[in-house]
Amino acid sequence: MKLGKVTGTVVSTVKTDSFEGIKLMLVQPMNEKLEKIGDPIVAFDTIQAGVGDLVYYETSKEAGRVLETIMNPCDAAIVGIIDNMEVEDKK
Repeated sequence: MKLGKVTGTVVSTVKTDSFEGIKLMLVQPMNEKLEKIGDPIVAFDTIQAGVGDLVYYETSKEAGRVLETIMNPCDAAIVGIIDNMEVEDKK
């Protein structure tokens, strides 16, 4: 799983049938220090995350498993909202 922050929403009026009714969110990948890493991605949201939420998400084949139709072209999916995070100082 990967860490990210929801930064916006994505609207798509035409999409494949297996994606009907599923919200799309823009997610900025982050590291454990909450620093941006890489470019934002579009992820499916089946858990009702909102803009500003810190989330964990999955990519690749595993992301498609959150949808009812297992054989789908889903590339990224939000799988949880982070309520609290503590990182131990490794020094």
